Parts: sequence; structure tokens; C-alpha cells
Amino acid sequence: MQSTLSLSFSPSSSAAAVSRSHTTRFSLNTSTPLNLRFCGLRPQALAFNASGNHRSSKLPSRPRSQAISAALSANGSPPKFFDYDLLIIGAGVGGHGAALHAVEKGLKTAIVEGDVVGGTCVNRGCVPSKALLAVAGRMRELQNDHHLKSLGLQVSAAGYDRQGVADHAINLASKIRNNLTNSMKALGVDILTGFGKILGPQKVQIGSSDKIVTAKDIIIATGSVPFVPKGIEIDGKTVITSDHALKLEFVPDWIAIVGSGYIGLEFSDVYTALGSEVTFVEALDQLMPGFDPEIGKLAQRVLINPRNIDYQTGVFASKITPARDGKPVRIELIDAKTKEPKDTLEVDAALIATGRAPFTQGLGLENIDVVTQRGFVPVDERMRVIDSNGKLVPHLYCIGDANGKMMLAHAASAQGISVVEQVTGRDHILNHLSVPAACFTHPEISMVGLTEPQAREKGEKEGFEVSVAKTSFKANTKALAENEGEGLAKLIYRPDNGEILGVHIFGLHAADLIHEASNAIALGTRIQDIKLAVHAHPTLSEVLDELFKSAKEPPEYSSSSGRLGHIQKPVVGNRWKETTDSHGMNSRGVLDVVLSLFLSFFSAFQRCLASMLHFSN
Repeated sequence: MQSTLSLSFSPSSSAAAVSRSHTTRFSLNTSTPLNLRFCGLRPQALAFNASGNHRSSKLPSRPRSQAISAALSANGSPPKFFDYDLLIIGAGVGGHGAALHAVEKGLKTAIVEGDVVGGTCVNRGCVPSKALLAVAGRMRELQNDHHLKSLGLQVSAAGYDRQGVADHAINLASKIRNNLTNSMKALGVDILTGFGKILGPQKVQIGSSDKIVTAKDIIIATGSVPFVPKGIEIDGKTVITSDHALKLEFVPDWIAIVGSGYIGLEFSDVYTALGSEVTFVEALDQLMPGFDPEIGKLAQRVLINPRNIDYQTGVFASKITPARDGKPVRIELIDAKTKEPKDTLEVDAALIATGRAPFTQGLGLENIDVVTQRGFVPVDERMRVIDSNGKLVPHLYCIGDANGKMMLAHAASAQGISVVEQVTGRDHILNHLSVPAACFTHPEISMVGLTEPQAREKGEKEGFEVSVAKTSFKANTKALAENEGEGLAKLIYRPDNGEILGVHIFGLHAADLIHEASNAIALGTRIQDIKLAVHAHPTLSEVLDELFKSAKEPPEYSSSSGRLGHIQKPVVGNRWKETTDSHGMNSRGVLDVVLSLFLSFFSAFQRCLASMLHFSN
């Protein structure tokens, strides 16, 4: 469907009118409801018009087929009519994002949830963990006498109430969960309670009852659960996963954390701030695998070495026995390569932070000839499910942790939105290299795109050079004002064309700063363009400003041709391209000159006409 973008100006402003037709679905209608988001979700049920007044959030929908029960058709054949346009199995962040976008597109939508709305992120993951990390951050500030004295502050000894801290996390999760539920109900999304099981093409059974619903398109968004290696016994009290740790039922004097990725790092920040001693057990030869090595090295110097943390690398926890009968938790370690016994630890508690596994059992995938790969549902770049013969399963998609492409809540939401775009007629492929990630330690770590080793490997294969630029938080005025100058920003790019390959940040509010780089990658913005952007002073955003400015421009952009005077226009692929004539003036510049002359003439004509009328009177 085509839509028209119209821009009009009065003669007093520009004496111009422009009308342009777009093939994509886009409009600037001020009567369209404005969707408000928070926590990466979109839970607001109310919309506002341009004047700020409340109005109904009910959106127009496309004509739908008359609903008919799927029980009237055999499970192996698709139904002729559908109960819903879109059915989503799983009401986590990914399912929620897809559902709200589907309503915006006019689809009759239902979401199936067998547990609680919000999924892992809201109830047992990123939301309650941020509540605990907020407490950890405050405790670190109050406990850092040197930092406080440098600011001229004096604070007495800080303490905490364990149950109060736990209640803060529980209450936050409950609030967000209720907001998500109410937002979907207000927008007309049907919430179907029970576990969803696929019976056949476009048919899903809800719970253990005989209730069967049909949908033209189905999205699997069932998320993941903590991965527990063999030999580890979870009792939920002294040997725990992140699900249990977020309840903060007790703060151990000494806790071993198995795994030093995102989950392990964040919990080490919480536990050490609350007074625990931490020991990392890492199977790889270095801590913080997956991070850019240079950033990881700096983060270790700041987040681990000065704190009450020790670690063992290159070892597996082959067996962990919970505390019982007055005995402590026992951890048997073996060499990760030789598998020979290496050491035994006896601690008060052990947190298993070895990653997450997809929750795809019981989905009925065998009914549509889909075989999982290590539990993950196989999909193509458009999130379309692939069966055991390598063929696409019609009208079936899988997003989020269940497909394993990028196990982040906001990635799941982005994939869900991408799927909705496809089922409503607009082809869309999500660029996962533009999806940012963050670790909410103090200071924070964030990243988007490739690490330096990954970029150099890609460069060797594809035949291009890789350059690196860096800047320090110690050169940033706002960071120094906060007395938080410890940090580094790193840019990885192609010097031949200015393409941004990756950005990594360690420092104050790194999780917020990364989005400028993320959006630049998503939009295809090059170094030579983004370094001309203006940042408010003094702000932390200037860390990125200095980072981009320190990169070398491609040779064709390094001449002294005065790029600041050039006007740029968007072309296909969200790239930006200059257009100049043989005299060095771009086409838009010519138009501006002509328009300026016309306005000057029109203004002089108005004055002349006014004078003539005055004399005639």
C-alpha cells in the first residue's frame, strides 16, 4: 500500500510546497496514537493526540475472516478460516513487543502464556536484577570514603535491610508485569492462559483442555530457562540459579559463581557490594569470555581485582553438592582440557551462571516435522521456522531465546516486530550486528557489533583493513565532575569506506551511551558523517563524539573541500550520499539559492505593491 507524505509551507516562511510518495507504509498523521515505551517494552495503554489530550487507543483493523473452530478440521490440514490473524506463544518481552506492534498494524491478536506475563526478563531476569544492582550501586557510593571525600561529602557507615532489598526487586517485577498485562488488555490483545502446543498447520491447543484456536500466522516466543550442567545439584537454597538468587533469601559470606559472563558479573557486583566474598569458576582460560579482550582486561582491573573476588580459570565444576547436615557446599573442580581433578572448594553457596537453555519442550514441534538443534528452533534470517527437510514451515515463526540467534530480551522484541512487518506485507530483515548489549555492573560495560578479533578475522576473509580508535573517560568533563574518570570507549571501523564494525564502552552509563553507535550501524551511517554530529556540552555523550572524531576519514573524504557546507540527502539503504555539480555545488544548494532569490524578489514586490497602494490612497 502506498502512502503520501505532504509538507506545505506558507509564503511567509518558505513559499514552497513539497509532495512525495513513498512505497513504504509511513505517514505523518498527527492523529495517530503515540506509543510510549519503558524498559524496552511498550506497556502504556493510553495514547495522546498532538494537542496532548487523552483519546481512545483503539486502532483500526483490517477485515477478518469469520472465526471457526479448528476442531472441525483434521490436525494435519490448515483451516479455511481463523480465530486470529496472529497468535503468539509466550508473553515475555519478545511476545509483548510483537503483540503490540501487531495491534498497531490492525491484526486481531492473541497471546498464550502458561506461566506469568513478562516471562524471564520481567519476573526472573533483567528487571529484578536491575533493582538489586541499583542497591549495589548506592552501597558502593556510600562505602567509598575516598570518592565521597573528593566530593566534599561525609557519610556515616552505610547498612542495608536484606528483606527490604528483596522486596524492592519483587515489587518492581510485579509493577512491570501488571503494566504489561493491562497494556495488552487495553489494546484488545486476548491473553489465553495455558501452555500452547502446536497441533498442526496454524492450529494451537491451549493448556490440557480441548480448547483449540487457529491463526493465520503463529509466533513461537517461549524464551529460555537457566542451563545447569550435569553433576550439579540445585536445591534452590545453597546451590542456586539466577532465578533463585533474585529472591535474595540470604546473603552468604562466601559464594562461588560458576561462569563469568553477563549473569555472573552482575551478581558478583551485587554480592560484593552487600559484603560477600566471591570466587569465580570459569571453564575458559580468561574471565569475561565474549567481551572484547581489551575491554575485558580493563573491566577485570576495575571490577574484579580491587574487590573481594578471586577466581580460577580453565576449570570445570564437575560436581557440586548442596550444603546439608552442617556441611558446606562442596565443589569438585577438574581441568577443562585434561579432565583431571584439580581442586575442591567448600563455600557457603554456589550460583550457577553458565548461561541459558531454550524452553521448547512440549511445543508439539513434531506435529509439523520440526527438529530442534540443541533445543533451539531452526529459523532463517526472517525468523521463519525450518522443518527437518530444510523447508520453511508456512506461517510459523520463532523469535527470542527459543531460536538462539541472540539471547537478549530486546533482541527478541526486535525480532517480533520484524516478523509482524513481514506478515503485514513489508519485507524486513533485522541486522543483529546493530543490536546492542550491556552488562550493568559499576561501572557498566556495553557493546554493539564485532569485537576487534572478530573484525580482523572478517577483514582477512573479505580483504579489507581494520582500524581502531579509542578515547578515555578521563578526558570527559562530565565524567570528571562525577569523579568517575575510569573508562574507555573503543571504535572498530573500516578506514577505506568509514563503515562502523563495532563499538565497545566501559565506564559511567555505558549502557545508555551505546545506542548512538547502535543506531549508526542500523542506519548505515559512516564515520565521515557521524563525526559531524553535535553533542551537548558537558555531557557523557561527548565520549562518543570524541571517539568518532578521532577516527580517520576515508581518503576521498579527507580533502579540504569544506564538508560542513555540503547538504546531504538519503538514498536507498539508509546511506547518505553527496550530490554535486561540476562546479562543486550540490543540487540541493542550487535549489536553496533559487528559492532564496525568489523569496527576496517576492518580498520586494510586496513592499513595492504596498507603496503603490499607499500613494493611490
